[in-house]
Amino acid sequence: MNPPPDDLPNHSWLGSRIDARPLFAREHAALMATLRGLEPADWRREAVPGWDVRDVAAHLLGDCYGRLSRDRDGHQTGPALAPGETLEAFIHRINQEWVDAHRRVSPAALTDALDLFGAQVTRLFEAADLDQPSLGVSWAGVDPAPMWLDCARELTEFWTHRQQIRHATGQATDPAPGTLSVVLDTFLRALPHTLRETHAAADTQIQIHIPGPAGGTWTAIALATPGRWSLAEPDAGSPAARVTLDAETAWRLCTRGIEPATALARAHVDGDHQLAEAACQIVSIVY
Repeated sequence: MNPPPDDLPNHSWLGSRIDARPLFAREHAALMATLRGLEPADWRREAVPGWDVRDVAAHLLGDCYGRLSRDRDGHQTGPALAPGETLEAFIHRINQEWVDAHRRVSPAALTDALDLFGAQVTRLFEAADLDQPSLGVSWAGVDPAPMWLDCARELTEFWTHRQQIRHATGQATDPAPGTLSVVLDTFLRALPHTLRETHAAADTQIQIHIPGPAGGTWTAIALATPGRWSLAEPDAGSPAARVTLDAETAWRLCTRGIEPATALARAHVDGDHQLAEAACQIVSIVY
C-alpha cells in the first residue's frame, strides 16, 4: 500500500468527509427484507462465482462478527497472514474458510443471526467518531484510514452484497438513489490510488462523471510528486480526460462485476483516452 501524499495534510487527498452513519439502519432493514423474502430455491442460486446466496449471507454474518469483536470488544486474536501471503490472498482465504464452516447452517438460522448482529453493527456505526483512525482501506491506499472512510466502506460492503443477492434471484439493482449516492461517492475515493502508476504533469485533471440523482463528478488532480494524485474541486478549464459512466456501470466496475474494457465500451470519453483508460482501472473492493 502506498503512503498518502506528504504534501497534503491529514486525508484531504481523499476528498471531503462522508457521513454514512444514518444509512446503516435503512440498509440493514433492506437486507433483512430481501433475505426474508427469498424462496427456498433462491438460497442455492449463484450470487458471485463460487458462492451461492446462502454463502453470501454467511459472509455478511462473518463481517458482523469481525466488526463487533474487533471494534466494540477489542478482541485482537484471530487468523494471521501466512509467510509470503498478500493481503488480498489472506482476505480471500479467511473469507472462504468462514463460508465453508457455515455451510452446515440453515438459511433461517443465518437470517436470524444477521438480524441480531447486523442491528448491533448498525448501532456501533451510528455512534462512531468519524475523525478517529480506523481500519485501513487498501483500495484507497490508506492505512490507517479515517473512520469516516472505513464506515462508508462497510456500508458499501453490505449494499453490494445485497445487490448480488437481488440479481441472483431475478431482481434489479435497488433503484433508491439515497444510499447509492453514498456508495458511489465512497467507491470513487479509490481514484487517486488507482492513478498512482499514471504519471502526468502537475495539475492535470481527470474526471469521472456519473449523471442522474445518485451521481456526481469526481476530479483527480496530479500533484507535483510523480504518481501522486488528489481528489479536489476542478480548476478552471477543461480536464485532460473526462469519463461519463451511468450509475449501474460505475458501481459494477468498482466491484468488478464488469471489466474495465466493458465499462469503457459503455462510457462517453472526452479528451485523452489513455488517461481515461487509467481511470477505468478503478476497483473499490479487495480484489
